[in-house]
Amino acid sequence: MGTRTDAAEAAVVAARADLGDEVDRLEAAGRAAVDIPSKVKANPARAAGVAAGGAFLALGGPKRLFRRAKRVVTGKDEDLPSELLPKEVEKTLRKLGTDGKAVRGTLEREFAKYLDDRQKERKREGVVAAVTGLAITALRPIAMRTGRQIVERMADPNQASFTEQLERIRERRRGGKPGAPGDAGL
Repeated sequence: MGTRTDAAEAAVVAARADLGDEVDRLEAAGRAAVDIPSKVKANPARAAGVAAGGAFLALGGPKRLFRRAKRVVTGKDEDLPSELLPKEVEKTLRKLGTDGKAVRGTLEREFAKYLDDRQKERKREGVVAAVTGLAITALRPIAMRTGRQIVERMADPNQASFTEQLERIRERRRGGKPGAPGDAGL
């Protein structure tokens, strides 16, 4: 019975040591991931690119870019807000007079003429809208994947920083200097 107990105790001690190593590695990975100054020093161009890409996504850049591209392709500005149209329609109707049948006839004729004049343009706009919709549908997954990659790159610890943080943690655990340079109380 004593040998089994000794073996179990040795297994627990070994498991605790492994757990301690894993905790140290996890802490080092966390510290290396949030050590932004060392990442910027190691690769300033990449850090600037990641920051610019993150700002582009956070400020709604893809949405604005797609809207601007649509405007360039279709040649149309944004529609007027809906709250302006009723006043304009009311004003135009008052100009037509007070005879309801005459106003109705005028509106029907003008609307039919408008539909005939706009038929070709509406077909062309329909094709452009369909192509734009397909392009947006195709590019959205690419933009989403790129955004995820940017976030992953921002949180990815580089190996040198990870190793440095791990060594600091192990030194601190052994009873070394707790306030080592760059520790910053993390």
